[in-house]
Amino acid sequence: MLLVVANMVGTGVFTTLGLQAEGVQDGAALLLLWLVGGLVALSGALCYAELAAALPRSGGEYHFLSRIYGPRLGELAGVVSTTVGFAAPMALAAMAFGRYAGTVLPVPPQWLALAALVLVTLIQGFDVGWGRRFQVGATLLKILLILVFCVLGLAVTAPPGALSPWPGPSTLDAVFSAPFALSLVYVSYAYSGWNAASYVTAEVRHPQRSVPMALIGGTLIVTSLYLLLNLTFLRTVPLASLAGTVEVGALAAEHMVGPVGGQLLSLSLSLLLISTISAMALAGPRVIEEMARDRSILAPLCRRSPRGAPTRSVLLLAALAFAFILTDSFAFVLGFAGFTLVLFSLLCVLGLMRLRRREPGLVRPFRVPWYPLPPLLFVLIAVSSLIVVAIEQPLVVLGGAIAIGLLWLALDRAALIAQRFQDS
Repeated sequence: MLLVVANMVGTGVFTTLGLQAEGVQDGAALLLLWLVGGLVALSGALCYAELAAALPRSGGEYHFLSRIYGPRLGELAGVVSTTVGFAAPMALAAMAFGRYAGTVLPVPPQWLALAALVLVTLIQGFDVGWGRRFQVGATLLKILLILVFCVLGLAVTAPPGALSPWPGPSTLDAVFSAPFALSLVYVSYAYSGWNAASYVTAEVRHPQRSVPMALIGGTLIVTSLYLLLNLTFLRTVPLASLAGTVEVGALAAEHMVGPVGGQLLSLSLSLLLISTISAMALAGPRVIEEMARDRSILAPLCRRSPRGAPTRSVLLLAALAFAFILTDSFAFVLGFAGFTLVLFSLLCVLGLMRLRRREPGLVRPFRVPWYPLPPLLFVLIAVSSLIVVAIEQPLVVLGGAIAIGLLWLALDRAALIAQRFQDS
C-alpha cells in the first residue's frame, strides 16, 4: 500500500494545479477535477486488482497485455512503461525537486535534479533491503509532511483573490468546458501510480489478497490527500499568482508563512519528491526484469547484485531518466507521459472486459464490484480525455503516435534479430 501511495503522490499534485487554473478558473470545478480523477483511478485500481489476482505475476501492463492480446503488444507496453511510465515520472519528480529545492539552495535546479537521481539510484541499486526500508520511511515522512502542510494552510485566512471551493454561477460552465476535459489529463497523470502494486506482484506475500488491498487502499488514501492538498492550495494562493505556475507548493508555502518560512517549507516539500523518485526506481526495474526473463537477448538485465538489488535494471532506468532531465522540458514531458499512460491503462481495462468474455472459467480471487460500471467509467473518461488532447494538443498526440510506431517497428526488428541469433 505504501508503494502505491509513494508512486502516486509526487510531481503531479504539486505542479499541475497552476496549469489547470489557466483554463478552469472556478475553485469548485478544480476540486471536482481531483474528485473525478480519484474516482477514475479507483475504477482503474479495481480493474487491475482483478487482473493481478487472476494473473499473479510481476510486470503490470507488460504481463497483462501479453497475456490478453499477445506478446508484441505486451512488449510495446513494457517499453512504454519503462520509458514513459517510470523514467519520465522519475525525471519529472527530479526536475520538480530541483525547482523546489532551488528556491532555497544556491544550486542550479538541473544539478539538484541530477543529484537526487544519483542518490536514489545508489540506494535502490545496491541493496534490496536498504531500498525497501528507505522507501517505507520516506513514504511515511511524506504523508506526515503533507498533513502538517495542510493543517497549516487550512488554519490561515484566505488572501484576497483566492478561489472559493464552493460551487458558484460559473461552476457548471467550467465543468462542461474543453479546458476541464484537458485538465483531466493532467489530473490523470497526477493519479498515475495507482497500479504500482501490480508491478511487484511476484515479490508480495499472498499476492491474490495483498495486491488488490494495496491497489484499492492506496488509491483511497491518495484521493483523500489530493483533495486536502488542493483545497489548501486554493485557500492560500490568489488566482492571479496560481494560474500558469508550476511550483504551486512553494508558492502556497510562501503565502502561508512568509518568504523565509516558505523557503523552509518548500525545502521540506522537495524532500517528498525523493520518495517518489525512489518508488519509481523500486517498481520500474521489475518490469525490465520480467521482459528480460522472456527475451534471452535481454537476460543480463535479470541478474541481481549479491544483496538482491536489480542493479542493472535500476541503472538502465536511471540513464533514461537522466536523458529526460537533460531535455529540461517539463510541460512537454508531462503532457506526453500523461497521454501515453492513459492509453495503455485504457487497453488494460478493455482487456479485463475481453478476458471476462473469453475466459469466464478463469479463477478470479478478486472480482470488480458493480461490474461493469467501474471499467465503463474508466473507459468513458479515458477516451474522452484522449479525444480532447488530440484536439487541443495535436503535437503531443502526434509525438506519442510516432514514438509508439517507432517502438513497434524496433520491436519487430529486434524479434527478427533475436530469432536469427537463436537459429544460429
